[in-house]
Amino acid sequence: MAKLGKYNLFVLNESPQYSVQTTSYPVEKGISLTDHVQPEPESLKIDVFLSGSNYQKTLDQLKNSMYKGEMMNYAGRFIMRNVVIENISPSADASAKNGVMVSITLKQIRVATTPYAKAAVKNTQVKKVSNAGQKQPTAKKASNATYHVIKKGDTFWALAKKYGTTVTNLRKLNPNVDEKKLQIGSKVRVK
Repeated sequence: MAKLGKYNLFVLNESPQYSVQTTSYPVEKGISLTDHVQPEPESLKIDVFLSGSNYQKTLDQLKNSMYKGEMMNYAGRFIMRNVVIENISPSADASAKNGVMVSITLKQIRVATTPYAKAAVKNTQVKKVSNAGQKQPTAKKASNATYHVIKKGDTFWALAKKYGTTVTNLRKLNPNVDEKKLQIGSKVRVK
């Protein structure tokens, strides 16, 4: 007898499977190079004999547990925790009048949980939602900047004279502009 969750089962055979996944890359000579080994979930195939007047009810309950993804523990010759039923294959022949042979594949799973803990609710009042931690809009500053669109023949010296400033000030306002290679149609800040 073995136990799968809440079910007591008459198990005829247990076949565990342990495996890993490897990545391999071909090389010029010799066997391929393997650089990664990752364990696969353990699985267990069990052959069960369901008998008695309620074997169909037990089979239906096992199928419902499989469809729901119900996590269970298995205790037989082998012990596996946190398994789900991955496959159920019943087969019947003339040897048993009130029973059926069932192959069940169990697979070990791990359920991901969120790293965030929910806060305990002490009272039923709703807290006001704040904007803390969210990017806040910034107030736009009134810009007094003045720009000039470069035309043929413009120089920093001519622009300084035209706008009543100095060439040094134009260099500070436009640090990424090469004053010897002004591009026609580009903008430069003059104030």
